[in-house]
Amino acid sequence: MKHYSHIETSFIHGGISTDEHTGAVNVPIYQTSTYAQKNIGGEVKWEYSRTGNPTRAALESLIAELEGGDAGFAFGSGMAALTAVISLFKTGDKILISSNVYGGTYRVLDKIFSNFGITYEITDTTRESAFEKAITPDVKAVIIETPANPLLTVTDLEAIARIAHKHNLVAIADNTFMTPYLQRPLEFGFDIVVHSATKYLGGHSDVVAGLVVTSKPEHSKQIAFIQNATGGVAGPFDSFLMIRGIKTLAVRMDRHAQNAHDIAEYLQLNSDVKTVYYPGLTSFKGHDIHKKQAKNGGAMISFELTENHDIRKFFGSLKLITLAESLGGVESLVCHPASMTHASIPRDLRVKLGITDNLIRLSVGIENASDLISDIKQAIENSRI
Repeated sequence: MKHYSHIETSFIHGGISTDEHTGAVNVPIYQTSTYAQKNIGGEVKWEYSRTGNPTRAALESLIAELEGGDAGFAFGSGMAALTAVISLFKTGDKILISSNVYGGTYRVLDKIFSNFGITYEITDTTRESAFEKAITPDVKAVIIETPANPLLTVTDLEAIARIAHKHNLVAIADNTFMTPYLQRPLEFGFDIVVHSATKYLGGHSDVVAGLVVTSKPEHSKQIAFIQNATGGVAGPFDSFLMIRGIKTLAVRMDRHAQNAHDIAEYLQLNSDVKTVYYPGLTSFKGHDIHKKQAKNGGAMISFELTENHDIRKFFGSLKLITLAESLGGVESLVCHPASMTHASIPRDLRVKLGITDNLIRLSVGIENASDLISDIKQAIENSRI
């Protein structure tokens, strides 16, 4: 595995970046399900594409290098990646999850893994004492997002990793919002990183994929077995698209983040806006911790309009920004967490966590920031009651 002084170079040349057979500067799409073998019983590098595929292997080696891990694994979606990680645990195990995680994380634990006796508890991981107090003998892991979805809550990676290892827990971080360009949880002591690669890593809203990076060989061996046994792998064409997307990650994220910062500052000064959630603002709770562990504030903003606004009119008035699920594409996307990304969480729990019916989540794209601000401004004005 190659290592370069600067991660911007690794995005383009890291992992397996060329084809060993032809010298092609892009790893080809090996669109095959099986491979010819010279004889029976001999050791072969490639035998069946669920077990391994050269295009997928190139993506897996790349993400392992970018996150600074032992091994990488590519899956058909972010949820398939997370499902493989949760499959490390067994009946009677409990997993702690940070507040306001992605609704799909809550759903898979609450509706799927609960059927197999794996339980969970929502914990305030922003408070070290509350997190440690929640650790009981049956707790075996913690899953955190920082910044968390959708309120951008910041968790101290180093502190949580230290407490987790003190109690022999597996520390798992969903790094979708930040990407390895802005934040690398393994460097702060985490054991496993998960990505919905559909988002910033792919970057163009044209592929669904998930990635896992492990820091310890024992976890690498276990995830490799689970990946092959359960089969939720990324296909070769999707793997190719992921590699292509990652090549431009640094330049895209720089533009994403600058746009987001400009928009967050505009919203903060707008009297029609009640609250702005963006870790890049110095006034944001958790800003100092986030600054310690991340390159910048990222490109996700959540905000609430004041009570004299009709949120449906706001969404309906947008002309440039698209109302849609997902995030992280080159185009700006806006969503209503309570009815979209976090609808699987019961309303009383959503409200308790701060995910109100008036909350708006904005994935800032790489368009001109002035155009985006103009669109938000006119939508706010048209939504006044």
